[in-house]
Amino acid sequence: MSWNARALEVLAAGPPTPLVDFPVPTPGVRLLLKDESAQPTGSLRHRHARALFRQAVLDGLVGEGTTVVEATGGNAAVAQAWFARRLGLPYVVVMPGERSEARARAVEALGGECRFVTPPLAIYDAAREIDGHFLDQFGRAAQHDLAEELFGQVRPDWVVTGAGTGATSATLGHWLRSHHPAGGSTPSAADASTPSAADASTPSASDAPTPSAADAPTPGAASGSAGGRRCRVAVADPENSAYFPGWTLDSPDYSTGMPSRIEGIGRPRIEPGFRPDLVDLVIPVPDAASVAAARRIREVTGLPVGGSSGTALWAALELVERMRARDETGTIVSLIGDAADRHLATYHDDGWAAGKGLDVGKHLDELRRRTTV
Repeated sequence: MSWNARALEVLAAGPPTPLVDFPVPTPGVRLLLKDESAQPTGSLRHRHARALFRQAVLDGLVGEGTTVVEATGGNAAVAQAWFARRLGLPYVVVMPGERSEARARAVEALGGECRFVTPPLAIYDAAREIDGHFLDQFGRAAQHDLAEELFGQVRPDWVVTGAGTGATSATLGHWLRSHHPAGGSTPSAADASTPSAADASTPSASDAPTPSAADAPTPGAASGSAGGRRCRVAVADPENSAYFPGWTLDSPDYSTGMPSRIEGIGRPRIEPGFRPDLVDLVIPVPDAASVAAARRIREVTGLPVGGSSGTALWAALELVERMRARDETGTIVSLIGDAADRHLATYHDDGWAAGKGLDVGKHLDELRRRTTV
């Protein structure tokens, strides 16, 4: 068997991750969490990494002995190092900032090499200068296998995810469009309003008009029929991110110039992998609400999830509230992006939250009200 053939076997999809019921007191509405922390490397980035490696092998950009290079940190680097080790490939990741043993440890334990660069934005140029194949997870954001797996498990009315590279929302929206090109109905601008939108303006709002629900475009490509019902894709977006204002204002080059405080999602600019035409709704979520929702997931499931999982849950509960107000029934799926003990020292720690100026308490009280049966 050739190296390429063996590599594609290694890069085949694994077993499906589980769906976990999450309690909501609204009759006829079911909320499920898709637990991507069950992946071998503990996060949704595992799917992203597999798709990037698979596409690179198919395109002839990665072969036996190729050094694989990326500019990133956190879960993406760990997932890529895991696949590189299984394929027997050297892996180098360029991370932003000063060297941190805590950040480097997981990658180096998998045989990868970590290089740290300042200023943070210099990581991309530094990665391109290394002899090897630059995966470029933002520039080459590859659609992955989540949609086929998820819709084989359940036929929901909404799927809620955050957006980093944009690959996950594009994967979901593309699958729905491909399988049900004429199905479903298109949400209107009135549908795009969310109860918390007024509370979620980003710090960059003073530099640009704050988009309102009335300004929202009417996207329709992602809407499709799932088992005779509509299924739509919602993106949950944290503060400082460009995705909500960019999507609402139909501005593909929108930039806030400010980093997200929620690891793994939210970007200061619209990334190439984000497909606004494949998204039905973008819901802005305050960072304090994201942190509170991450804690609520831990209270209910025991999983010490990261802030991105909380962002998605808060947005999903906004949809539950809207369905309740409209006397609608249906199923919503929200993604758990990752779960790790390291989050106990950040998102689940009161001192960390206070240091970030996040008032978590009021949001946690609201979450308990919304998720107690």
